[in-house]
Amino acid sequence: MFQLNGLRVTAVVCGLLWGASWGYAEGWQAGSARAMITPQEPIWMAGYGGRDRPAEGTLTELWAKALVIQDAQDQPALLITLDLVGIHRSTAAAICQRIAKTHEMTRDQIAINCSHTHTGPAVGSNLGPLHYERVPAAQQAELDQYEAWLIERVVGVADEAIAALEPAALTWGSGLCTVAVNRRNNVEANVPTLRREGTLRGPFDHAVPVLMVRDAKGELMTVVFGYACHATVLSFYQWSGDYPGFAQLALEQRYPEATAMFWAGCGADQNPLPRREVALAEGYGQRLAAAVAEVVEGTPRPLEPTLQTDYREIELPLENLPTVPSLRQILDNNDQANRYAWARASYLLDEQADHDWIDAEGKLATSYPYPIQTWQLGEEVRMVFLGGEVVIDYALAIKSFAETLPDQRREQIWVAGYSNDVMAYIPSRRVLNEGGYEAEGSNVYYGLPGRWSPELERQIIREVRAQAGAEN
Repeated sequence: MFQLNGLRVTAVVCGLLWGASWGYAEGWQAGSARAMITPQEPIWMAGYGGRDRPAEGTLTELWAKALVIQDAQDQPALLITLDLVGIHRSTAAAICQRIAKTHEMTRDQIAINCSHTHTGPAVGSNLGPLHYERVPAAQQAELDQYEAWLIERVVGVADEAIAALEPAALTWGSGLCTVAVNRRNNVEANVPTLRREGTLRGPFDHAVPVLMVRDAKGELMTVVFGYACHATVLSFYQWSGDYPGFAQLALEQRYPEATAMFWAGCGADQNPLPRREVALAEGYGQRLAAAVAEVVEGTPRPLEPTLQTDYREIELPLENLPTVPSLRQILDNNDQANRYAWARASYLLDEQADHDWIDAEGKLATSYPYPIQTWQLGEEVRMVFLGGEVVIDYALAIKSFAETLPDQRREQIWVAGYSNDVMAYIPSRRVLNEGGYEAEGSNVYYGLPGRWSPELERQIIREVRAQAGAEN
């Protein structure tokens, strides 16, 4: 599909020269590109409900980055990473449909992950009720213009990555970074003391998965890495990639010819603590970059040039749904003490909004089409892409699959959240039972009309296992 005539022979020759050092496996091709997506005007920011004005400057630029890999059978997969808090499924669909049409790709071959920086712009219908509550009409039009510009930029960077395809070698490894703290189980003010005592509580995942792409000369082209932790160090009015942005900058300074790409893991209940200072964001980024560099400069493992991709949307059920008349009553009451409930009602009832919560019969939908995607890279690495803000329980549960697979299929599993559609928090059954912000309160800000059913965890895990070929 993306054949580059005459280059495979070169790859074989170069592979003989450096293959013993870097684990070259003839057959991969890869290409990467990047484009700045920092808003050119001071538009509204995302991430926090307390925003009361547009951005006021730039600390670090925001980026869209793309990596396309193609196996020995010319099967491609395209990873797009965005320095954004999230995107709605309609934005993802607009991007993927254009890429798929131009490059003859299918939906399972395109994955989009957001870093979840809280110092990026509001985009489309993502966190829609916050826009309805705060943003004046004139500035809403500016947000619409930014979304259209963003889509063009992302499609363009995908085009550039595909055009840059060349013979490559893929290797992988895993590092360790202890920045993340379970925010549900540890009081922020107590974290420094708890760290010193070694008494931090709650589940976490400190793994740093790393995918390295080298050209036929052995030069590092692209390094892709993930981590499960909220990008919420900063909360001011300057554009910033937060600690993931600083980590990417540090790696690109260390490896000037390479593009560094960050994907956010299942860090919905994990925070970088303490926070609220630029020096902390930069320091956490440097710590994460150091963990990645240790893998890059260590002994990474080669990946055979085989690729399998899957994608499916499953209907996740909701419960405790209001009626459409009750939503209209909320609008009529205009209770300022419950302004976000009013904003959600306005969002759900707006026929011009980019969502489809109300059906042709005037009733609220009782489920949501939730995206689950998996890529198998070689025989050893499986990437899982989950939509929404996913709590850490899912990563831990999904990673345990490797222990149940036959020896010849045992694999390293990397689990990303914030992928393809950031529609809400995705709590586990445990978190739902415990309650709190991640379980229910956050749904108001995302515009979900009700609470997730306790069945959601079972349904998500079952689909991931099915795509992995594991018995349920």
